[in-house]
Amino acid sequence: MVEPYDVVDLIRAKRDGGSLDTAQIDWLVDAYTRGVVADEQMSAWAMAVFIRGMAPREIKDLTLAMIASGERLDFSGIGKATTDKHSTGGVGDKITLPLAPLVASFGVAVPQLSGRGLGHTGGTLDKLESIPGWRARLTNDEFLAQLRDVGAVISAAGSGLAPADGKLYALRDTTGTVECIPLIASSIMSKKIAEGTSSLVLDVKFGSGAFLQDPGMGRRLAETMVQLGKDAGVGTVALLTNMQTPLGLAIGNANEVRESVEVLAGGGPADVVELTLALAREMLALAGLPDADVEGHLRGGQAMDTWRAMIRAQGGDPDAALPAPAESETVAAERSGRIVDLPALPFGIAAWRLGAGRARKEDPVVHAAGIDLHVRIGDLVEAGQPLYTLHANDPARFARATEALEGALVIGADEDPVNDGGPLIADRVA
Repeated sequence: MVEPYDVVDLIRAKRDGGSLDTAQIDWLVDAYTRGVVADEQMSAWAMAVFIRGMAPREIKDLTLAMIASGERLDFSGIGKATTDKHSTGGVGDKITLPLAPLVASFGVAVPQLSGRGLGHTGGTLDKLESIPGWRARLTNDEFLAQLRDVGAVISAAGSGLAPADGKLYALRDTTGTVECIPLIASSIMSKKIAEGTSSLVLDVKFGSGAFLQDPGMGRRLAETMVQLGKDAGVGTVALLTNMQTPLGLAIGNANEVRESVEVLAGGGPADVVELTLALAREMLALAGLPDADVEGHLRGGQAMDTWRAMIRAQGGDPDAALPAPAESETVAAERSGRIVDLPALPFGIAAWRLGAGRARKEDPVVHAAGIDLHVRIGDLVEAGQPLYTLHANDPARFARATEALEGALVIGADEDPVNDGGPLIADRVA
């Protein structure tokens, strides 16, 4: 087969600030998926995009080409409206766990294809695998049956969805081209559109523990993804949310499941509840239920009933004890005062070093490892009061975790400014 384009010409065109037309982008993605374009050539093209950017039409073409590289799921036969949520990730972000069953408790289907953690951001599948017996991999028939019968599914995506993105994603991680809005937006949206949901709510985070720390970059990413969704006929809304400090009090896997169950039982930290309710309202509005009483379904137990059914359907025991750490170490306040800084990133790194995260995709995680915070930013504390507890199965891990937290939590005077990053939900993009 004679290829219609030379990849070097396309690399040069983007390197020199030019645009690729639709046919060129379609060919590039297809040829890379087939192995005609080598990893080093795609790396050069990705770096050219990182430096030069892409026009909105090019981003749309790239997204559609990656969708076309694989299969698309079809939920038209389940007889329910479908809606999904995607978060760009952060420290303590366990929102999917209470959110999916809460939305599904209203008779709406939530097909949540989730991923695993890498580095300081946790993965939803890692958290749920803390539950004895729970399994992430489902066949297409199992997935559809659970969506129809229970309403909520949280599972691993199959390799057939946007395989071009899978290849390019792995490449970006090793070539310094991760923080690139055109490549991030097309990666996220190609998978979400291929997933087949009718509507999508995006939780785009900014601040210390976020993928993109700058609020302006977060906004540009949100606007780009919302437009891609609309162009593909998927009703899409984004919330810009604050990840300057950890979300909730639990950072890890098993302890984040525990905190999620507290939310489903009508309790839990105020910020986790606030964001869960806000995202649920957006998802249900897109699914045709703008007046749904989301608080009522948390208080009344309907969300908890759906959670238990969802866990059981995937082989898990919702009543089983979660993994407990072999070792714990509590850090106390050395002085009295107000907590004026509690940045998310050092705590995410510390939890990762304790074993809650992984450095490589193939690494295992320690489900019992992590951090429990006992205070929040702005709290008044007394000398000797517990600030946070580190959990690990290997006590040798405490030293490096403590190193990551050196100077992170700052106790100041009452009148000192508090670095909380502003309100939890900064804006809405639609």
